[in-house]
Amino acid sequence: MTIPIRPVPPPRDGAPPAFRTEATRLLSAGVYFDTGFRSQVIEELVEHEERPVPPSLGIDALPVLAHALRARRQEAQTGAWLLLIWAAFIGVWLAGTGSETMLPIPWFAAYAALCAVAWVRRSASGVGLAVFTLDRAMIKEATRGRLKLLLPVVTPLVGVLYVLSVATALLTGRDAWAGAFFPFLLAVPVWAYRGHVTAVMCHELGRAAYSRAPRAALADSAQWRRIGAAIDREQHSQLTIYDPFRPFIGAGEPYEPWSLAMELKPAKVPDGAPPARPQLLAAREVIELIKPRMTALRDSAADSRDRLRTLEIDEFVYLPAGLNRAEVVYAADAVGQHLKDAAGEGGEARRHFLRIRIGAWDEQIVVTVLVRVHTQGGMLVLEVVPHVLTPVRPEFRAVDVIEARGQADPVRHALRGLMASPGAGLAAGACLLRTGVTVFRTWLADPQHALPDGPTASVRELGSAREVSLFQEMDISRYVKTVQDRIASGVLDALRSKGYATGEFEQQIVNVSGGVYIGVMSGGAVAAGERASAKHTEGGA
Repeated sequence: MTIPIRPVPPPRDGAPPAFRTEATRLLSAGVYFDTGFRSQVIEELVEHEERPVPPSLGIDALPVLAHALRARRQEAQTGAWLLLIWAAFIGVWLAGTGSETMLPIPWFAAYAALCAVAWVRRSASGVGLAVFTLDRAMIKEATRGRLKLLLPVVTPLVGVLYVLSVATALLTGRDAWAGAFFPFLLAVPVWAYRGHVTAVMCHELGRAAYSRAPRAALADSAQWRRIGAAIDREQHSQLTIYDPFRPFIGAGEPYEPWSLAMELKPAKVPDGAPPARPQLLAAREVIELIKPRMTALRDSAADSRDRLRTLEIDEFVYLPAGLNRAEVVYAADAVGQHLKDAAGEGGEARRHFLRIRIGAWDEQIVVTVLVRVHTQGGMLVLEVVPHVLTPVRPEFRAVDVIEARGQADPVRHALRGLMASPGAGLAAGACLLRTGVTVFRTWLADPQHALPDGPTASVRELGSAREVSLFQEMDISRYVKTVQDRIASGVLDALRSKGYATGEFEQQIVNVSGGVYIGVMSGGAVAAGERASAKHTEGGA
């Protein structure tokens, strides 16, 4: 018997349900704030096009990539404009007498020193190297040691020296118009880019607009159509490619995985009764007895706010890397045949799992329990592998701060752009250089025809924080234990229905749960846990 799983209705625009999740929104915003995260996303999905994407649990990777490419393109364009302005003003200085100096160095060299100090401060304080960085109100201060004391003082000091030098030159009648006008002209591309990012945050990724905005799409070219189609085909399929040394990519960190193996023995019969002949037990039968318990668990929470009401149940097949990415067939009938043939075969390469997924805390916490069963050789082998995806990095929530500020105050917005310009200029230049190198390297490598490989990272994992709160840890433990209890009850019923003894299974399950199983005991003492001890005294209590 197959238990029907209630599908989640897709949005009206045809995008997959995961597109509308909070995790997708925050990851899409994060590529504008963190160049490291953005580069990792592009590297995994574009520079290594030969790698299929891993399962995207609770997110849609395509809009994240689309925003990453858009942010990189806009930053590179900003860097090109800034480079042109620098070249023009330096050319003007070289074409002149070259006598206009400050401190006593050329004005452009003095401003370059200010930019370098501001850039070092940005990178050392943990705000990243993007043109649109996060201010201290949005993130935790990351600078440590002497830099924490020096950089906040040195950067304004260099800025004040520059302003005083220009003002002194102008008051003494020297021709310092270039030194005075140059910083304002450099701020224009930065201001324009910041305005673009603010518009994206307000009109596409803000809480109010996100549910109505269309799905971000890749550019219309042969390369991007090919990559986009592959991501859509693979990320939510019931089949994925894996590397044996990197299993379960996309599911997060393992959370107390366990397995058991036991011999299938006939159940005991009363004295004088004929010996029992148990029926053959197939892995598929065990799986089909676990599914109803998962469905009942979900239905029991349907009238509450417990995240168990959104529990998802499906079957999943892992295939080893070997075929070219374009040669892997993801058609429904081909995937269905894999699911049918792989269940219970116990092979080393193709592996079948029952996947139970719970998306909690607005998909900030994703608990996935993978269950594998096989029953060859008179043995029952049960493998339970829970995984947890931790929350999206908290600094990506700056999108809500930017949306709240909005674009209603142009004076304040322009002033922020002017103050951010020194550090943002070098960041944009670095992005321009990095983009050129990356595009050339990708073109040269032609990853579409590289050797087949399995995924090495997922977009969701790349944007995840390392820690969870105590409440989140409590929920994770509850979800995992609840699901494991239903799995154990399903396997137990399968053994009983086929006439097999269940005592050994019950014993191993109790041990897995952290308890102590005692079959028959007369006298003595038992202790469990780290550094535990027990002492038995004859006649004592």
